[in-house]
Amino acid sequence: MLFGERLWRRRSCYVIEQVTDAEIDKPTAQYDEEYEVAQPLRAGGKQRQAIREAARIELGLRYFLKETGSNAFTDRFEDLNGLAQLPGIAVQRLMAEGYGFGAEGDWKTAALVRAMKVMSQGLKGGTSFLEDYTYHLTNGGQVLGAHMLEVCPSIAEGIPTVEIHPLSIGGKADPVRLVFTASSGSALNASVVNLGNRFRLIVNQVNVVRPEHPLPKLPVARAIWIPEPDLKIAATAWILSGGAHHTALSLGLSPQHLEDFAEMADIECLLIDHNTTVENFKKELKWNRVYYHFLG
Repeated sequence: MLFGERLWRRRSCYVIEQVTDAEIDKPTAQYDEEYEVAQPLRAGGKQRQAIREAARIELGLRYFLKETGSNAFTDRFEDLNGLAQLPGIAVQRLMAEGYGFGAEGDWKTAALVRAMKVMSQGLKGGTSFLEDYTYHLTNGGQVLGAHMLEVCPSIAEGIPTVEIHPLSIGGKADPVRLVFTASSGSALNASVVNLGNRFRLIVNQVNVVRPEHPLPKLPVARAIWIPEPDLKIAATAWILSGGAHHTALSLGLSPQHLEDFAEMADIECLLIDHNTTVENFKKELKWNRVYYHFLG
């Protein structure tokens, strides 16, 4: 999909219409009021125009989603015609309002994030698109989940900051994004994959924790979690089941929510939690393979 200033569908094309400065003023003012804005992006700052460009993108995405009646979307960091920078804060704010999102054309995760947003309405805790960014192998193993720009502030602890930093991919100007650390607590991390004859939902019970040290060289939003029963077993089970690197993390849902959802959607569901062993997980995979083979 190609995103620009103001978009809607006309036959098979997306048409771009210029957004006015007056329209851009409203989301820009919201950024100033709702977040801690870095000095260069404040009114009179040397990079103030960048935050206005980010607001322009947010307006364009909103028009696009409204015109198409979409509740979830995806983009990629190539062929973003008409955009001065990659969508960062725009995607984050739309997710916070309930839209699903998956980066790099990942429509399955976008749909999963949207479904989990709907399921968690009225519950304490947020839901966000994420991916496994790196692994900390000491103290039982931790996962640092993040993405280059697009993590939902519904999982934030405290007030996010609005920052601008270089991005080495995409070939665009430095993008504006919300930076924060996720709230700690019990959570789940989920992935949905297409096996050809069925969809499989993989759910890992995790515990989100605060970083042991500051992360000044990671200028993106992030969450750190300890997977159950531990990183070694959880990672093994995740790989065996074909789990993707893009996920949906929720601090508001329980595994039962997703198990019920999988049953209603008639898709396979695998749970990785404190009771999981690799031996028994392999058996479950074999049993499920036989079950779905005879199911047709």
